[in-house]
Amino acid sequence: MTQNELLQYIPVGLPEDILSCKLHGDFARAVELIDRRLQSEALPRALRCCLMAEREMIVRLPSDYPLTPQQALAKIRSSVPDYTQQEWQQHLAAGQIRWIYVNGEMRIFDRFFESMCKSMPDFGQRAGVLLGGAESTRKGCKGDNRLSHAMEVMRREGSFSNRIRIRASVRIKDECFAPGFVRVHLPIPAACEQQSEIRIEKLYPENGQLSPENAPMRTVCWQEEMQTNHEFTVEYSYRHTARWHDAAEPEAPAEGGALPPEAQAALAEQAPQICFTPYIRALTAELTENCATPLEKARRIYDFITLNCKYTYMPAYFSREEIPENCARTFTGDCGVLALLFVTLCRCAGIPAQWQSGLVAEPDFIGAHDWARFYIAGRGWLYADVSFGIGAVRAENEERRRFYFGNLDPYRMVANNAFYVPFTVPKQFWSTDPYDNQLGEVETDTCGLRYEQYTRSKEILSFEEEI
Repeated sequence: MTQNELLQYIPVGLPEDILSCKLHGDFARAVELIDRRLQSEALPRALRCCLMAEREMIVRLPSDYPLTPQQALAKIRSSVPDYTQQEWQQHLAAGQIRWIYVNGEMRIFDRFFESMCKSMPDFGQRAGVLLGGAESTRKGCKGDNRLSHAMEVMRREGSFSNRIRIRASVRIKDECFAPGFVRVHLPIPAACEQQSEIRIEKLYPENGQLSPENAPMRTVCWQEEMQTNHEFTVEYSYRHTARWHDAAEPEAPAEGGALPPEAQAALAEQAPQICFTPYIRALTAELTENCATPLEKARRIYDFITLNCKYTYMPAYFSREEIPENCARTFTGDCGVLALLFVTLCRCAGIPAQWQSGLVAEPDFIGAHDWARFYIAGRGWLYADVSFGIGAVRAENEERRRFYFGNLDPYRMVANNAFYVPFTVPKQFWSTDPYDNQLGEVETDTCGLRYEQYTRSKEILSFEEEI
């Protein structure tokens, strides 16, 4: 069993004393108690695996929360000088500022300010902050016109294609490099309904191993005894086609017979994150009450998320437990968290749903992104981008919000058609993100590297619209 596979045992749960230490932020004591438990030969296998995974999660958790309240306030006031203590308390009480205890003291999420600007447009305007990111690139005339054009073409012609070429690379930071074995993974386009004519144009080094085009998380992998540090690079091209689906039309009669295997597999729970907890079951039942068809159920779920949740930046997924359930409690999340909630609620409602992720790829922007697709008998696979739907709500554009139920825009690169699955060449050590792969992973013969230990880059080399 690889280290990342241990995470599926997280739902087993921590012993009470270790959980108390974790919640209080006494992480050193929690790790000490875990290490003591792990010495017992009588420890059940499932609990042992849970403790091993939790240990790594606990070790990583504090790095996402480096700020004291005083430092966080100073950061706000550097952009909003008249920000008051009363506003601080109100935003804390409203859950707008993410925090944990570290050694019994409050510590603030490092991207809390960006999240406040993102989830509260009035505050962002007051702070004079224009945030980047996959969804926010569509703000402004150019982005709005581009998407409006794509939506119009898709409705009129039935589809819209783009031919895209991208360069991506990773490089270990010089201060973190030591001669020896290195294994590197970079995401590349996967075969799926949206993508065709996939070509690997350049590799450096040239001996990178390509995953099959239908790999659930497709990568190019290099394994090398490195003596001097260098960059790992891939250039690829592909044709991406977005097809129009009118999700407002009445649902077609269901086809007879069983679901296709891919759809059948997309109904299952998948620990540690896609779990039908009591709250998920109750919420699903409430949202889908009196719904006559699966399409209506999926629309109710989409409407619930897009009309009630806010987009916020998130700590690293690695240390997050119960990601979709916590999103349904806090009504906040980033694109991956929101997509995972949609997938989980759909599956709980008996609607096959899958994760997709990779990049948003536009002529003047490229960035990591996650979304979902769901299966309706008689129609096949439809798409849902709930975070872009939330962005449409923020922009007061109901037509666009409805578009992202059933459809995607043609500005994507799909690398992953599944959530939390191993690479074709498996990683041996902890991943930076064990659930998703959009930016690349690096490991040595002793450990997996974290994002702060290597640089990542991606750029659009060419973009050609095809209608």
